[in-house]
Amino acid sequence: MSARSGGAKPKASQGPRKVVADNRRARFDYEILDVLEAGLMLVGSEVKSLRQGRASLADSYASVNDGELWLVNAHIPEFGQANRFNHEPRRPRKLLLNKREIHRLSSGVQREGLTIVPLKVYFNDRGRAKAEIALARGKKQHDKRETEKQRSWDRERSRLLRDKG
Repeated sequence: MSARSGGAKPKASQGPRKVVADNRRARFDYEILDVLEAGLMLVGSEVKSLRQGRASLADSYASVNDGELWLVNAHIPEFGQANRFNHEPRRPRKLLLNKREIHRLSSGVQREGLTIVPLKVYFNDRGRAKAEIALARGKKQHDKRETEKQRSWDRERSRLLRDKG
């Protein structure tokens, strides 16, 4: 009998995904139309830095070049122990999607003037780095004000219900 047959859970089923970076500003600035999960092509020092929970998606976007999707301006800081083998913090990183999905995103950008925005970067249950990207339409200033009013009202309503009940 092996030592692993004692009912230990395999690594793949150890719970939810670990979110490394969340682009909360994107949901305020954009109307999210379609959400996709894409793989990230990273080097070793980037993965180590992500596992430490250090990344920022502020001001980042995705663009299509020569039939490939690239994550532009996402900041993954250098890994301290990687010395000369370190990576460039804001280098473009390739996003892994199949051709049909890339074509759908690029046609949305070209025809309808939409934007491809990263929403979050996380590790899935298999330990792979993934990016959740969205096809989004920019909000006007009055739409942003309306969103803020709605959030404020929802907070106030929940506070009132909590105090009464």
